[in-house]
Amino acid sequence: MTGPSVVVLDYGSGNLRSAERALRRVGAVAEVTSDLAAARRCDGLVVPGVGAFAACMQGLEDVGAPGMIRDRLADGRPVLGICVGMQILFDSGEEHGVPTKGLGLLPREVRRLQADVLPHMGWNTVVPAERSALFAGIDPAARFYFVHSFAAVPGQRPLDAAVSTAWHGETFVAAVEQGPLTATQFHPEKSGDIGAELLANWVRGLRRGS
Repeated sequence: MTGPSVVVLDYGSGNLRSAERALRRVGAVAEVTSDLAAARRCDGLVVPGVGAFAACMQGLEDVGAPGMIRDRLADGRPVLGICVGMQILFDSGEEHGVPTKGLGLLPREVRRLQADVLPHMGWNTVVPAERSALFAGIDPAARFYFVHSFAAVPGQRPLDAAVSTAWHGETFVAAVEQGPLTATQFHPEKSGDIGAELLANWVRGLRRGS
């Protein structure tokens, strides 16, 4: 029996092959492609991202992906955003004082972390949300690999989601689970065995033929 089909969306950004290998390791039938038809029909879609918020949004728009991502989520079909692929799910991101509109799927802004040392690069623990399926069975002392200078931070605007957090100068959003939408600020594909455990949790939650 084959595992669920997963597309790692190629829009010119992200650790595409490392994400593909990590997903295959945990039983997914994974492929890297920019084919929107394949991205629509797969069981799970991964939206990676590295670098600047604005550049990632432009890359998504260039391949016509924003509508497809919104349609998948509206239909209850799973999407996993990673690093900047998580950030673009929020309302907006601000870099060098210039705001860029995101996909608007999560009501929060992404901004520069208030920390003495940036980027936040290396291994850090995460405080899982109480109702997290993503972190099920994972040791709370486990560390995940981060590399970023920007993040969404908890605030007065509540998220109707399971929100996991981490600390680097201040508390920031490390992961979000909202129905079919899942996202991580850290890189599970670069987080070794513990990242594989987390990806396995996500892959197990995919519905065949969804």
